[in-house]
Amino acid sequence: MTKAATALLKYSSSDQKRELANRMMRQRVARAPLEPISDPTAFEEVAIPESHYRLDLHPAYLNLLARMAELEPPEIGGVPYFRFHQGLVRDTTRIGEREYISFSNYNYLGLSGHPALKRAVADALDRYGTSVSASRIVGGERPIHIELEGALAELLDTEACLAFVSGHGTNVTTIAHLFGPKDLILHDKLVHNSIQMGALLSGARRIAFRHNDWQMVDDLLQRHRHHYERVVVILEGVYSMDGDFPDLPRFVELRERHKVFLMIDEAHSLGVLGERGRGIREHFGLSGSDVDIWMGTLSKALASCGGYIAGSRALILNLKFNSPGFVFSVGLSPANAAAALAALQVMAAEPERVAELRQRAGLFLELARERQLPTGSSKGVSVVPLIVGDTKRCVALTNSLLKRGIDVQPILYPGVRERAVRLRFFINGTHTEDQIRWTIGIVEEEWRQYGGRSG
Repeated sequence: MTKAATALLKYSSSDQKRELANRMMRQRVARAPLEPISDPTAFEEVAIPESHYRLDLHPAYLNLLARMAELEPPEIGGVPYFRFHQGLVRDTTRIGEREYISFSNYNYLGLSGHPALKRAVADALDRYGTSVSASRIVGGERPIHIELEGALAELLDTEACLAFVSGHGTNVTTIAHLFGPKDLILHDKLVHNSIQMGALLSGARRIAFRHNDWQMVDDLLQRHRHHYERVVVILEGVYSMDGDFPDLPRFVELRERHKVFLMIDEAHSLGVLGERGRGIREHFGLSGSDVDIWMGTLSKALASCGGYIAGSRALILNLKFNSPGFVFSVGLSPANAAAALAALQVMAAEPERVAELRQRAGLFLELARERQLPTGSSKGVSVVPLIVGDTKRCVALTNSLLKRGIDVQPILYPGVRERAVRLRFFINGTHTEDQIRWTIGIVEEEWRQYGGRSG
């Protein structure tokens, strides 16, 4: 074990220790020479367990069936996922023949279905068709991609930007490409799965630090920065499970002092934070160059689908020619590019949408806390959780609220720890104050009915 690996075990969880040990074992196995086969007929036939070649016996599938069965009793109400929604989802949605107040979508600014976006999509379809039909490096550029990337770079105060077809894939391919076995990745313990998967694929050493704890990051960097080549600290602009955000200026100061990279995932903060919805940078009055890698998605406030990376020209050129998730993937569809570009234009022309979102989310949080509902660390900017702490009770509560006309989804293990399972309320600017007040009243009634404790 290297000196750096030994030192880092002090700050590692048991899972991380096992990961390090497994990685070292795999490296030893990979380097071991293969024994020559002297007589292939001499081997005894060994029965292969059925679970090794049957997908219906895959451990993850069997575990899923067991968890689903636990939710079937009438008092719980069954699995609440993958319900069929009819039509546009904004403040309300239609499931079957009934309309519900919806808190299960992140159409934050109410732009999905906006007339300007629909016109832009129709024009893009007429001009470019339904697909660009190749990767951009092979099939060439389309003006709509360049316009979108230019608009995002301007919004984020960066030199350049690159759009990808998947938000999840954007994080995975960017992190896995930029960092490797000689590097260190420090990320908040509550970051999205896509960040964690990118870190794992990179082969870099990774440490999850306490949520929003810049002092722990400072301590880790003081002790271990010199053991690694590149080091990156990864945060989210707004944390999608908790609805809070980091003290970004503190992390910017650490970036400068310790000579590390800083990456921010703005999936849930673009269009939400800042007076004009320009994200956490605008909220704190920072420059685009204060962060090395700005990541975001097109599927939340921008009512489209895809992801982006913004930063220096060097970063974007590197990704454009070398990132597997861009080079070996079809380009963003014209319709999705056009929708996101039109959403940026509407957001700029109608900044009141951002103010309305914050007002509605703030009201939701205020009313929930008045009733002592456990909302965790939420700042009330777009996401407000109701911490339940028990899977069966959480699902039962979800199903009871649906019967009363409220559509909200549970977040269960492994999305969060069992003691932190929750209902997650996405608030958007099209929710009315009356809808929010009525919802909080019903939630309080059902919460008490299921034995919920005060926050």
